[in-house]
Amino acid sequence: MAKERAGMTEETQYMMDRIATKEPENVQTSGDAKEMRAVVLAGFGGLNKLRVTKKAMPEPQDGEVKIRVKACGLNFLDLMVRQGTIDNPPKPPLVPGFECCGIVESVGENTTGFEIGDRVMAFVNYNAWAEIVCTQVDFVYKMPEEMTFAEAAAFSLNFVAAYMMLFEVANLREGMSVLVQSAGGGVGQAVAQLCSTVPNVTVFGIASCFKHAAIRDSVTHLFDRNVDYIQEVKKISPEGVDIVLDCLCGDNTGKGLTLLRPLGTYILYGASNMVTGETKSFFSFAKSWWQVEKVNPIKLYEENKVIAGFSLLNLLFKHGKCSLVKSVMDKLLCLYDQKKIKPVVDSLWALEEVKEAMQRIHDRGNIGKLILDFEKSPTPLMASDSTETSEAGEEEEEPEGDNDSKERMPFIH
Repeated sequence: MAKERAGMTEETQYMMDRIATKEPENVQTSGDAKEMRAVVLAGFGGLNKLRVTKKAMPEPQDGEVKIRVKACGLNFLDLMVRQGTIDNPPKPPLVPGFECCGIVESVGENTTGFEIGDRVMAFVNYNAWAEIVCTQVDFVYKMPEEMTFAEAAAFSLNFVAAYMMLFEVANLREGMSVLVQSAGGGVGQAVAQLCSTVPNVTVFGIASCFKHAAIRDSVTHLFDRNVDYIQEVKKISPEGVDIVLDCLCGDNTGKGLTLLRPLGTYILYGASNMVTGETKSFFSFAKSWWQVEKVNPIKLYEENKVIAGFSLLNLLFKHGKCSLVKSVMDKLLCLYDQKKIKPVVDSLWALEEVKEAMQRIHDRGNIGKLILDFEKSPTPLMASDSTETSEAGEEEEEPEGDNDSKERMPFIH
């Protein structure tokens, strides 16, 4: 009887707690009208700061579109956000992610151009890695009928950035030459494809050796990032190149400027060399800064060289260039319809596999884009990795001999 009364007491307390908090006993993942799954970054640091949890579902405000997300892209920038190495990041906890695609579920007041059921892709100022996203209508674009959700998630940020750097900043024309760092990445492959739309453009690609077999046909010349590619490029083009696209920074800045011919343009659009370990490293940051060649404006004037920086997200969310980006997206979708460009998808990952996906980006192992697929079921061995934490909020230590988990690939596209 004592045991029975104790059980009744526990059950009564449970029911009272439920009534007090007004939480449903069973929360549905996709059908619930109030909650949704999302990846949450609890604090800046390593992979153990990421978890999949439930959050309140947002509703569209004036001028916004509510999207039921089907897929979203992972970028190296997301890794830098997780580590806290970017300028002025939002205060955690936060939902990462800057691009997604899905189906319009509703629209806010004074929102025109989209209807419920439209297939769309969108830019988001954070909050993309969630089942429901609300974003301003100016950042939303209709998907072509033939485009898959995986392709759409790999399209918007990579191709818009590549196009604007090549054509808006560097003014790519027939007969010019382009050197692109990280040629096997999502932006690198977009650059290569867009260069092929202009006659007689020579593309010098720099990439890790293990990626060469997969991307060799996408560029004119391909070099290992770990060799002295400056001399190799100059053997082919003694005057250098017209455009250098650098997402690495560090000592690659000086190399890029060295290879730039008169009237050439060097564009920095990332700083991945600052990321070495799983967490933020002040040593790597200082080393990368120290290795950057200090620019002398007089030298630029004498050598007729141009240095530029490019951040698509700042262009959208800080500088208000939505109409310019929209015009670029229209041109890109025409090229897609003409089958002149096509996103390269590296792999698809379930939401619960976000840690493994981020590790693949950190290892620079991807060829093309990594995608979070909201309809994909997690691989059983990975299913709990992003949801189970210790009571202290830290990731449980893996047993020895389980290091092969990094090599598990749930789906290679």
